[in-house]
Amino acid sequence: MKFHLTQAAGQNMITGYGDGYIAVNTQRYTRPVIVTPNREISDWDVADFAALTRAHFEALLEFKPEIVLLGTGERQQFPRPELARVLTEARVGVEAMDTKAACRTYNVLMSEGREVLAAILV
Repeated sequence: MKFHLTQAAGQNMITGYGDGYIAVNTQRYTRPVIVTPNREISDWDVADFAALTRAHFEALLEFKPEIVLLGTGERQQFPRPELARVLTEARVGVEAMDTKAACRTYNVLMSEGREVLAAILV
């Protein structure tokens, strides 16, 4: 699916998604990535949902997000509470959803000026 939204200059917008990829500013990514409105897209060093560790969530704090959207792939999955606890203890909201929903939600929150981070598993 492609999105047709107005993008603020210099911001990272998710412009499409499909089986095994997401597109940020029309650039396709087929590996896990971290997307924030104003920073360079970062690789997220995680193989898949089952491989998530507390360290993966700790690394997200470096971006100083207000909310983290965890895109868990084709279907919604919830991480074990002890994995995401580092974010909730830092008063960062965490929402797990399938990747397509995470992409849509990211764009809405980004357009509202929120400090959102999408951690996407494709």
